[in-house]
Formats: sequence, structure tokens, C-alpha cells
Amino acid sequence: MQRRQSSKTPKQPLQVHHKNQTDLSAWRKGGRIHLEKSVQNDQSPNDQKNDSKQDSLEQALSYFEKVQDRVSLKKNDVLQKHLNTVESIALQRGLPPEGFDVLLNVALSGKLADTVNTRLLKSLVPASVIPENSVVSSVSWLCVSKCSSNIQLLFLRWLITVFDFIDHKEQLHALYGFFFSFLQDEKMCPYVCHLLYLLTRKESVKPFRIRRLLDLQAKMGMQSHLQALLSLYKLFCPELVTITLPGKMKTYFKNSEGPWKAAINTVRRRNQENSPVSQLLFLGTAQPQSRKRKWNTQLIIPASSTNQNNLEEDREKNHVDLYSTNESFPVEQLQTFSQLLQNIHHLEFPSQMGSVLTNPLLLHYMNCIKDESIYLRLYYWMGQTLQEECTWCVADNNRYEEEFKDFLETVYKTECFLQEGFSSCEEFLYRSLPLWDGFCCRSQILRLVSWIPLSSFSEMKSHLYDPLAQLFFTSSLYFKCSVLESLKELLQNWLNWHVIHLDSESDSQVYSLNTTLSGLVNVVAELIHFVGWISTAALRLENNPTFLLYFILDFYETVCDMYLRYNLPLLIMPPAGVFYPALLSMDSVSLNQLCYIMYRYRTNLVAAKQNELSKKKILQFKFSSQTYQEYNQYIIAMVGCLWTSSAFQKDIHPQGLRMDDELLKKTTVQEFKTSFNIVYHPAMMGYAVLFLQQAWPDDMTFNFNLIKGKKWNWYLEYLYAQGLKGLKVFIESSINRVSQASHSKA
Repeated sequence: MQRRQSSKTPKQPLQVHHKNQTDLSAWRKGGRIHLEKSVQNDQSPNDQKNDSKQDSLEQALSYFEKVQDRVSLKKNDVLQKHLNTVESIALQRGLPPEGFDVLLNVALSGKLADTVNTRLLKSLVPASVIPENSVVSSVSWLCVSKCSSNIQLLFLRWLITVFDFIDHKEQLHALYGFFFSFLQDEKMCPYVCHLLYLLTRKESVKPFRIRRLLDLQAKMGMQSHLQALLSLYKLFCPELVTITLPGKMKTYFKNSEGPWKAAINTVRRRNQENSPVSQLLFLGTAQPQSRKRKWNTQLIIPASSTNQNNLEEDREKNHVDLYSTNESFPVEQLQTFSQLLQNIHHLEFPSQMGSVLTNPLLLHYMNCIKDESIYLRLYYWMGQTLQEECTWCVADNNRYEEEFKDFLETVYKTECFLQEGFSSCEEFLYRSLPLWDGFCCRSQILRLVSWIPLSSFSEMKSHLYDPLAQLFFTSSLYFKCSVLESLKELLQNWLNWHVIHLDSESDSQVYSLNTTLSGLVNVVAELIHFVGWISTAALRLENNPTFLLYFILDFYETVCDMYLRYNLPLLIMPPAGVFYPALLSMDSVSLNQLCYIMYRYRTNLVAAKQNELSKKKILQFKFSSQTYQEYNQYIIAMVGCLWTSSAFQKDIHPQGLRMDDELLKKTTVQEFKTSFNIVYHPAMMGYAVLFLQQAWPDDMTFNFNLIKGKKWNWYLEYLYAQGLKGLKVFIESSINRVSQASHSKA
């Protein structure tokens, strides 16, 4: 089919820049032009049906292109027929690139009633890409005010929704000032700000535009869309925007997607199922994807506004052009780290920010340059995507759980690469966790939890701890262990962040959650208390399983070393509901783990006490006497159990093992005093049996009373040789007799 001429002004045929974009005839056949030879002469009934639909679409487009005078929908069967044809095909297969010029021109020219124009605009669902020339041509109709304000508003909403489907954006950037002039319309202002937010570059920021936005803010009040645009301006030119803006907003813009988002997803799925060639047409990518969901399409760097063929020719002619410092370097040509280093100051990020997630070179750039505008754009895109595509928050998304898992995995890997969490992920978790079943995307969600940025406790308690606790107590043992592992990684990420930023020049820039180090200490303390609480309850619910106890003690291995390893003035002892199940565990791994933890607690507390006594500087934080008291109570209980066999008499902890002798005699256990020393302890008795077999191979009575005196020291050496290093360092640091004997022997 030949390219039609618009009824408004004669135009030249649309020059298609992308090498994979085809004309309407090729689109009708569902493939590229060079595939025509492979089409069989005998068409199936479905093919004939498709051809019939496309003939109807051609007729409808021809009709709308030739409309001259204002036409009413009432009693006009021809208009009704063609309008239904456009709507039907748009919702089934999407419209070809060449159909947008015709339909946009007629919808914005005012030749038809608003009801017809509204239906036409709502039918503008792309099958592949949208030509930039069509969008620019339609924008020109806004200058002559032929269409009503409602149609203009609907057009802006459509433009925002399909922004990433427009093949090029250079001419749109040239219209920045034109769009800016529409800010004076209060009804259109939120959507104009949204569009400007997508189009803004550093060169777009001008003093007169900042003054205009400030005037509008003074007139309308603190509007989120104005704050969003001002925040972006301030990131590009902080010297021009001197006012103080809110640090973080939950949502900047109203939802602009209307009916198009769902229709686009439906068309993509249907085209994917019907024709594998449609994969090549979608957004110009020649690499087939599993399914064209929003994040999959935007994880590939799109082509720039320069013709791809010309880029290839220029690259062959002159390689020096790739490193020119006068012009921006196209990111789709960025292939090596050396290219990144040579062009690092004039890279321009793609409009589709999702493509940054899978490009290590661009992630290196983000780490090196720290351009806040890039983070702002990425957070906005990611927040929108997570909110719209969550499989348990949005109806009919359950079928795409695997793709959503892949996307969450990509986000997690990006956070690990950058070594920082995204605020948009934090907001997504806070919104979605109360609705989460604990099963869908479990591994990915818990990994994202481990990268939640520091925030105030009140916010984390209501949005993270409370919904997580409900799932924790009602889920399986494996889920409980997964949550504990995630919270341990969260604690480690916070502590690593503290170490990295400890020597920062400006503390006010580092500790933004409460502007002081005390804010960090309080939030970390609340996390540790929360883990202690759920761990105590979980051990009771699950009857003290060794598997669960391992993850709990693994968490406290990080807690016990916070003062020396991470330079954080905080130490919190495990609750009695964790300490005593570990002390009385029937598994030697748990007991050995507990011994090592108590050894590290002692090392950290001794260092803190020495630091306090040295008085070389005024300390902002000091450990409370309660921490030392609780540690001493635990040490008395451990030494009484493992060494002196006096735990039942000397344990002074309120929840400890202290019992009267009369009560112990009623248990009918003969040697109850030695029941938990390193020979008779249920976790150590297996080692004692093996030691007796090696020391007295002919004695089959297994007389544990033989392990005393010099044999006791031999038994200790035997235990150390079995890999119980935690037990070794605990005994040598906390019991003087063994420590002195070891030194004298050495």
C-alpha cells in the first residue's frame, strides 16, 4: 500500500529510520519483507481472515484520512463501521507504525466529535514502534487549538504511556519549550510535568523555567508534579535551584496509563503467540525474548535517534568519531571498558532506564560519576514497573510469575553490583509485603529485603517487621530460616555502609535517617531486638530444631562483633530464649557456635571497657551496665555447665537453670550435677565415647569417670583436634586453669 497523504498538508512519505521497521504491507503479512518468498501460496483460513481484517483496516485508514468536514457519529453507519474496525484490530493485534499519522491527525484536527476522537485516541495501541514524525506532526495540531482541552489532555496521557515505544526522540526534545508553555493550564499541568520529566536533559534547565516553576508553586501550593520537575532541575543544576525540596516522595505523578497499558500487554502476548517474527518488530530488537513484558523490553539498550546503518558506516570509516569529546557518545556503541573511560564525561543514558540494569559498563558509570539525575530516573522507572507488574498486587498477573522473578533477580544483582539498595524497591516492599503470601517469588523478595536502605524504626516496624512477623510465625521451618538469613544480610549491609561512610567529610550527608550516628544505632538495635523476639518464638514453635538454631546463631555471630569489626558502638546480648536452647542443644555444632559467639562478646566488651577507662577522648556512646551484667550471667551459666558442674546451683539469670537439690533428686538422675559438662553433655557425649575407645581400646564399659585429671586435659586436646575451635577459644579465654596449663605446657 502506498503511503497516504495527510488531509492537512501534503507530506513526503515517512522515512523509516529503523532497519527492522516495515511498511503496512509487510506488517499485514506478519513478517519482514525478505520473508515474503517463504510464504506459501495456499493460505490457511486464519491467514485469509487476517487478510480480510487488514483490508478493512486499510479502508478505515483511507476513510479517516479523507475526512474533510465535521462528521457526526449519529446515523452515520460508515463512520461507525470504520471506527469499530480500528478499535477491534488495535485491541487484537495493535496498529502498524504508519497508521498513527492518520489517526492522530484526524483525532486532533477537530473534524470529528469528541466522542469519536476519544475512541480513536484510546485505540492507539502500537504493534511495534511509533514513528517520531507522527508524534511531532500531531503535536503541531495543539498550536491551532482545533481540539478540545479534554482531547489534548487525553493525547498527553497517551504520549506519556507510549513514550518508550517512540522510535526516536530528538525532535521531541526540540519541542521541550512548546510543552513547557502548557504548564499554565492547571488541568494539564500534572501531565505536562510528567512529560517534561521524561524529556528533561541538562541543557533543558534554564533560569527562566525555574522561575516559572517557582511561580506556579507559589500559586498552586506544594504540588508533587512541580516538586518532581524542580527536583530534577536541582539535580542537573543545583546552583540555580536554591530552595529546599522534600527528600523523598512516595509518588510524583498521577497514573497516566488509562486503557493503553492493559491493551499493549494483551497485544504483545497475542502477537508473541501468533507470530515469532513479531519479536523482531517489537521496539526494533532483533533478539527474541521469552515474552515482551515491560521490563524485558526495557532491559535492552534501544537505538538512538541516529540511523543504525549510518552508524555502522561511520564506525567503519572513522573509529575516532566514537571518542569525540564534542558530541554525546551513543550508549548502544559502548562495548568496552576503555570506551567507557574515554567517553565517561559525555555519555547520555538511554530513555529506557531499564536497559541500565543489565549493562555492567553503565553500572560502572553510575558508581563512578554519582549523577543523581540518573538515580532519580532509574528510581522512577523501577518504582512504576514494580508497582504495575507485581504478580500478587495486580490482577491477572499470576501467569507471569517466572518473568517477574527474573526481573526481581536482575534488580537484586544490580543492587549487589552498586552495593546499595534502591529506595523504589523499599517502597515496593513496604506496599506489597502486607499482601504477600510468602511463597510467590520468595527467594527474590527476601533478597531484596536484605538491601533495604536505612530508614526510621517506626516506618520499618509498620511496613516491614509487622507483615514479616505474621508470615514468619505461620510459615514453614524453611521459610523461617530464609527470613533469618535475609535479616542477617540486611544487618551486614547496614554495617558495611557504616564502615564505608565512617570517614566521610560531612556527617550530615552520611547519616540522613536521623542526621546523627544515634539514628543508625537505634535502627540497628531495633532490628536485633526484632530478630531476638521472632527467634525465641520460633524455637518454641518448632521445638528447638538444630537447623533453625544454626541460622539464629549465625545472625548473632555478626552481632557479637559489631564494636570491633564494624566500629559501631553497640552490643546486644541474645535473649535467654536463644542462649539456653543453644547451651543445652544436643548438637555439637550449635554448642561450638555459641562458645565462639560468647568469646567474641567478651573480646568486644573488654575492648570497650578499656576504651572507656583510657579516657583519651569523650565517648558519645557507652555500653550500659545491663549489657555487662547479662554477659556475666551467661558466662556463669556456661562455665557452670561445661566446666564446674555447678549450673543448677550458681546460675543467677532469671530464666536460667537454677534449681533446688530436692527438685533435682526427684528427676531420679544420679549424677545430675555433671549432666552438662564437656563429658556428659548430650552434644559432647559422642566425642567422649570415641575418646574412650581410643584411650582404652580394650575397655568396653565406657566408664566416663576415667576422664579426669591428666586425662581431662588429653580429652580437651582431643576435642580441639576435632575442629571445635569455638569451644577452644571460649575455654582458654574464660577459664584461667586451662589457660595457665596450656601456657605452662607450651
